[in-house]
Amino acid sequence: MEIQEAKQMVCEAGKRLLAEGLAAGTWGNISLRVDPETMVITPSGRDYEDLKPEEMVEVNILTHEIKGNIKPSNELGMHSAIYRDRKEINAVIHTHQQCASTVAATRREVPPVLDDMAQLIGPTVRVADYARSSSKKIIRGTLKALKGRLAALLANHGAVCIGRDLDEAFVVSQVLEKACRTFIEAEFLGGAKSINKVEAYLMHQYYLNKYSKQKKGNR
Repeated sequence: MEIQEAKQMVCEAGKRLLAEGLAAGTWGNISLRVDPETMVITPSGRDYEDLKPEEMVEVNILTHEIKGNIKPSNELGMHSAIYRDRKEINAVIHTHQQCASTVAATRREVPPVLDDMAQLIGPTVRVADYARSSSKKIIRGTLKALKGRLAALLANHGAVCIGRDLDEAFVVSQVLEKACRTFIEAEFLGGAKSINKVEAYLMHQYYLNKYSKQKKGNR
């Protein structure tokens, strides 16, 4: 992938998050791995609505060396840590989306309440312990919460959604919001009833290893 293509994709993803109601103003950040040592990430403090492709920042994943004079997102360390820890992951989206943030404020793990959540994200959505934004503690907690998952909640903060490509990470953010909303509403109706966790795990493995590859092949 070329750098300019990656910048265009990240910029468009930011505007799409805004249009879908998964981001507001300058909150949240998006990155895309270009090659083993390079990623493109959204800049710090810029409104998604006004973003331009040339404002996306090229960063070395290993050294955090920045190309250009635009400051990258403060969550740069989290994104690069995820890429170093998960070699199969090529896109990271950090959001403050409403329902996911609500559940994150309760610090409750989301059980497998929907089959599409289990398939796409994993058998549960864990919550990383609260820590200051961009700190080493939040990075460690996020990596732990993401083990075997494509999404995690950040206590009293928001969510992180990851994918093997940007489209997958975006769908993960949509499904996470749906699952969290369902979990919240089900609790008001007498309590959410979970899918068996073994079945949920198997559904996720099927998605990762078979269904998603079949889907890509049918395009």
